Amino acid sequence: MTLSVREGEPIRFSLASLSPLPAGLLAHTRHVVQREFVNVEEHSPRVDGVHALTFVGRMRNGNDTNNGIPHGNESLTNVIDELRGPALALGVSCAFFTGEIAVDGPQLIVSDVDSTFIRDEVIEMIAAAADVEDHVREITERAMRGELDFAESLRERVACVEGVPVDMLADVANRVTITPGAGKLVKTTHARGGKFGLVSGGFHEVVDSFAAPFEVDGILANRFHTADGQLTGTVDGEIIDREVKARTLIEWAEKFNVPAGLTAAMGDGANDLAMMDAAGLSIAFCAKPIVLETAQAIVTEPHMEIVIALLGWDVGSGVA
Repeated sequence: MTLSVREGEPIRFSLASLSPLPAGLLAHTRHVVQREFVNVEEHSPRVDGVHALTFVGRMRNGNDTNNGIPHGNESLTNVIDELRGPALALGVSCAFFTGEIAVDGPQLIVSDVDSTFIRDEVIEMIAAAADVEDHVREITERAMRGELDFAESLRERVACVEGVPVDMLADVANRVTITPGAGKLVKTTHARGGKFGLVSGGFHEVVDSFAAPFEVDGILANRFHTADGQLTGTVDGEIIDREVKARTLIEWAEKFNVPAGLTAAMGDGANDLAMMDAAGLSIAFCAKPIVLETAQAIVTEPHMEIVIALLGWDVGSGVA
């Protein structure tokens, strides 16, 4: 996590869970927030099915009362650990972020797809048709942990599905499990005047189909090379690796006239780290340990309503 807070800069800490927030955790959090923040506003976001509490203030410094002290990076790290540690130990999602984005949230959210916007790994679903699912899953897991170069791992996985009929991709798209609350997060972002995009190490042939009803503002994914109605085992064009994901977030921010500091990137694996680092807010969604190490927001349960609550947003009556 990039640690910095300028004098007078807004700061937000949020808790969210599908279960009631433990009383002891709330008491501890309020104690730390009141000790370390000034001008604190407390809010319980209205999101169906989610129990949440979010605090907005600014970090106490040496000119403030109540024994405040200036906060350098080491001190800020200690405060974050003191707030997040108990929450994560209890499996409660939490977020700590600073700057303008801490006030009203992002104006652009870019999300990974596999194991984030959806619960599946699409290449593994396709691999099942070629009876190589276990082998492909092992490669995927190693790539998401950062143990393998993503581009090379993708080429290896795609080679495994050579010969799969192109017609089967539509069936795979129909069987995808959308993460609960994904549509609500997109609609809430749009209702607040923001944009929402999907950037995927998966494939347009599947992503475009299941994403169409959500009316997202941008989609980028890989494309299969095909011949004679079958997958050839190769990829057409540039592979969507971590550098391309980061570049796309920056390009979409420019396209939609969104300041870099008001962007958010959400993902679960090593291939998402560069775009998360480029964003104003990084969101780890049921993520691998390598992603948890640096994320500002950590979602521990696979429900995107939690993301809405961590941002401090209420869901309007027109958002289903």
